[in-house]
Amino acid sequence: MDSRGPLTGLRIIEMEGIGPAPFAAMLLADMGAEVIRITRPEASGLGIERPPEFELPARGRRSVAMDLKNPEAVACALDLIARADGLIEGFRPGVMEWLGLGPEPCLDRNPRLVYGRMTGWGQTGPLAPRAGHDVNYLALTGLLDMIGREGQPPTIPLNLLADYAGGSLMLVIGMLAALLHAKEAGQGQVIDAAMVDGAALLGTAMTGLRASGIHKGERGTNILDGGLPEYSVYECADGRYLSVGALEPKFRKILLEGLGLDEADAPRDGSPESRIKARAAIAGRIRQHDRDEWVARFEGLDACVAPVLSQEEAALHPHNAARENHVEIAGIVQPAPAPRFSATPAPTPSPPERPGASGEAVLAEWGLSAERIEALLQSGAVIAGDEGEGGS
Repeated sequence: MDSRGPLTGLRIIEMEGIGPAPFAAMLLADMGAEVIRITRPEASGLGIERPPEFELPARGRRSVAMDLKNPEAVACALDLIARADGLIEGFRPGVMEWLGLGPEPCLDRNPRLVYGRMTGWGQTGPLAPRAGHDVNYLALTGLLDMIGREGQPPTIPLNLLADYAGGSLMLVIGMLAALLHAKEAGQGQVIDAAMVDGAALLGTAMTGLRASGIHKGERGTNILDGGLPEYSVYECADGRYLSVGALEPKFRKILLEGLGLDEADAPRDGSPESRIKARAAIAGRIRQHDRDEWVARFEGLDACVAPVLSQEEAALHPHNAARENHVEIAGIVQPAPAPRFSATPAPTPSPPERPGASGEAVLAEWGLSAERIEALLQSGAVIAGDEGEGGS
């Protein structure tokens, strides 16, 4: 059994950035690709200072610190790109071209290269050069307008939907598809992964529900947005919460039986009055006991009930523990790589390293001579591992 992961043998260059691009690179590294980060000597990020070991999306890969304002560093980067299968960058449109590392020179050096570009608004369009964040991209898809409680402003679902689901995951899918094509046809290409595009795509099923008239009310009044009493979150006696997802009649029946309610207490005829009555009955009953008491009561029942856990609790939950879906890396408990591979499982990722810590070793392994490496260090094009101070 190969225990190095299904992407063993792939070489990816990652241009250091923040958010979705590093997470996409992490996913590839988790699956066995050798991903090398080109980091910068100056700090980059959101202005939130934290030690490199807490930059968890930087796990599983080594880095070379370069001053890309130095032409020798650009030449070195091109030498590495010439030996790579793919490249990931997450800058605004035009930045890589300004650095001399845009698609044209990279594909000239390596025609099989898959050049992955991660942006919020995309490489083209009126908003392409503008700044933005997850909430802005999600807002423009029409999905943010659908998320939240009735009569309340839209709820921000962390930065998961546009940044990571619409951005990172779509970029990885695109990279893998293009890498397969490059393997068969010997032809590289550019992947334009825009978070606004990917987030919109995530709403495909919801678009169908709206077109059919099933999801037609204001937010917080529909079947999948908390509008149904049997698909909602309720506060328990101890101030913690219980999620309820008993959409189908057979599950709803088990839910009501477990709560000690019947159809007369919690009717479901589609009317606003019935929804109000059912929600009040379910909420009132759940508020009578602590969260974990309800968990015990519903143990083994298909009521579609689950406790709302903190991240710390989640790592200890028996189901999560049985599946080993958390792993401890350098003392930090964090989500394990996913999905699972039966024939090519990947090892536990290495912890995030200090930017540039592996620079000289990486350059040597990727074919640069000792004399060339020394010259790059002397010119300041490459920053030695004990001097790099950039943020991940």
